[in-house]
Amino acid sequence: MTKTMWPIAGLVSTFALLWAACQHPSEPTPKAAVAAPQTPKRSPQKWDEGESLAAVAREHRLGTPGPAMTLKTIDGETIDLAKLYGTKPVYLKFWATWCIPCREQMPAFERIYEAAGDRMQVIAINAGFSDDEAEVRAFREQYGLRMPIVIDDGRLAAALDLQVTPQHVLIGRDARIAYVGHRDGDPLDEAIQKVLAAPGPSGSTTGQAVVVRPAFRPGDLVQGLQATTSDGTAVALGPSRDGRRRGLVFFSTWCEGYLATSRPKTSQACRRVRDEVDRLAATGDIEWIGIAGGPWSAAKDVAAYQAKTKTKIPVALDADGALFRAFGVRQIPTVVLLDAGGRMVRLIGPDDHDLASAVRAR
Repeated sequence: MTKTMWPIAGLVSTFALLWAACQHPSEPTPKAAVAAPQTPKRSPQKWDEGESLAAVAREHRLGTPGPAMTLKTIDGETIDLAKLYGTKPVYLKFWATWCIPCREQMPAFERIYEAAGDRMQVIAINAGFSDDEAEVRAFREQYGLRMPIVIDDGRLAAALDLQVTPQHVLIGRDARIAYVGHRDGDPLDEAIQKVLAAPGPSGSTTGQAVVVRPAFRPGDLVQGLQATTSDGTAVALGPSRDGRRRGLVFFSTWCEGYLATSRPKTSQACRRVRDEVDRLAATGDIEWIGIAGGPWSAAKDVAAYQAKTKTKIPVALDADGALFRAFGVRQIPTVVLLDAGGRMVRLIGPDDHDLASAVRAR
């Protein structure tokens, strides 16, 4: 913990947290201590980049009401966040199985749960982005995790402005968001101590209702959406401007490179779809637009991606994830085909290999 001068009560609470984290004489050694694989250490520059992204969410959400949602864990248990507010703090940590810094932080995250899980609600929120339940369960077994795990359907990401993985969110007893960050260690530990020590609210507390409109499905008319490409062109994602059909390619700029080792199948699918779309774009029959999004997405990443891949289609950044949510995209790469009238025709996922034939179909 940090060595700054804390009040005596804070020091006592801190030492109690550490003592509780280390004392489990009647339990076996957590699997994370023996089974968690070694992961590459990240450069300070990468940690700083992650913290800068978390700062975007912090600016938008700090001091605002926490989400009033009922979550379901992968074990079928329900957690009503609204009922927790006013009684105990809530710690939500966004993570992904493919995320290297998430792997680095997991042992310490488990220790926090073991030490303080009876005084605050700790929940591991899998971002639900390019992950599935089988992968999440395997990860839990590998790291010996015991805290509740929820796979987000996109609503929490929208409510808490998910920008990066990991992203830590602390909500106080007053139902207000008290902390948002990327790193663990002293800043997070101090924030946890503060929300644990803060008195309960004098009046009633309430969270913020989360409303996300249903995703478009095949046959639906797409309207009310706009993408702005990297050259500043605004494109309404409805009826075509020139009578052509439209193809939307949902991906992440880091898919081909970052996932090459941790998720090679996904990395290869992103490369395959990019190559195929570039070939199809050469015919001019369809207006193609790349939609880059997911955690770790910023304008500079789009520019770097375009420079490196020389992709032939314009690319727009979905900074807040609104376009991904609008089409229910949770896996990358995904292609959405629209007819000239703006109706959704088909959604083609990363395991589909018939993009060319789908394009030829009328």
